[in-house]
Amino acid sequence: MGKNIGFISTRFAGTDGVSLEAAKWAQLLWDREHVSYWFAGELDRESSSSMLVPEVFFDHEEVRWINEHVFGVKHRTSETSGHIHAMRNYLKGRLYEFIEKFDIDIIIPQNVLSIPMHIPLGLAVTELIAETGIPTIAHHHDFHWERLRFSLNAAQDYLQMAFPPKLPSIQHVVISSLAQEELALRTGISATVIPNVLDFENEPQADIEYSKNFRQEIGLAEGDVLILQPTRIVQRKGIEHAIELVSQLGDPKYKLVISHEAGDEGYDYATFVEDHARDHKVDLKLVSCHIGENRGVNEKGEKLYTLWDVYPHADFVTYTSLYEGFGNAFLEAAYFRKPILINRYEVFVRDIEPQGFDLIVMDGFITDRVVNQVRDVLESPERRDGMVDHNYKVATRHYSYSVLRKRLAFLIANFFGIEI
Repeated sequence: MGKNIGFISTRFAGTDGVSLEAAKWAQLLWDREHVSYWFAGELDRESSSSMLVPEVFFDHEEVRWINEHVFGVKHRTSETSGHIHAMRNYLKGRLYEFIEKFDIDIIIPQNVLSIPMHIPLGLAVTELIAETGIPTIAHHHDFHWERLRFSLNAAQDYLQMAFPPKLPSIQHVVISSLAQEELALRTGISATVIPNVLDFENEPQADIEYSKNFRQEIGLAEGDVLILQPTRIVQRKGIEHAIELVSQLGDPKYKLVISHEAGDEGYDYATFVEDHARDHKVDLKLVSCHIGENRGVNEKGEKLYTLWDVYPHADFVTYTSLYEGFGNAFLEAAYFRKPILINRYEVFVRDIEPQGFDLIVMDGFITDRVVNQVRDVLESPERRDGMVDHNYKVATRHYSYSVLRKRLAFLIANFFGIEI
């Protein structure tokens, strides 16, 4: 018999990593006759199966006020504590409404018990679990100790209580073995590793007709080689290494295309990236104005493409990150059968590299060996095809929906005694 499952997060909308992974979980749970319901501050789910509470959104004005008064400082005032507890109490009441309205059997908090972008929500969910003992699968994408901006704070008591909480009815899930070890070391909490996945059992269905003019619209000429950096422009993405690669390839036909803008971490690094490309005489294309969460038109009336419209047009992918919680862009490159240069960040070294992928790898800097390997792949269709076909097969074994399906069934069986 299927269960009613309540997903909880600050946002279930668009193409952020949490929203995408939650949708995959819900899809596979539905295949097992479990019905998913949604609780968030920003939603694009059906209203008949969701509860929208604006105060739950991480960018709500009250949440911003709280964050300004607890992060970057050593002490908080009683006024700040009052704001936190007033919102915690209100949100706990709405959570009880959600559970009662949809007769929820299991809750799956998505990152709200992991990273303290919304302290009152984390406290409210923790108290709800403590008071009801409701079966809970806490899905953690990243933790506060992984982010410098949370290191100085006046909320240690809250972080220890709820980010994450240690309660008997919670099964914890992390996306890497590194996160699993750090969680155990810091809190004594054990967790199951479930990596991010894609539907490798089914090839991507690209609508080439819709995106046939993409290269022309971003200023590429016939014969140009599109090297795609499919990330936001933030420092931990190490985009300067992609620029140095293109520079050392030494041919103006190689164009570096960055898909997304800087986002919420400031624009100083974006300015550095543009200056670095100019200094290295790299033709850099910043195309975020052409890429949206959905197809449509932008403010200028120009066609909008999704990132998945862009991948089929890429000749090569750079993923030169210094740090990643897992590596969704790596999986996407494998899914669309694109050759990739990857920097050996820690989670990649520990969890992904041992699976046996055929990749071009770098250790923190671009070498002549790396440049020659990239040039060889770009100029040899036989080498490229062999590489991407092999990677697709490896990814299917380790990062497909079947992997997620089996592990979710195991977690639910832990609560109810049999695989339902």
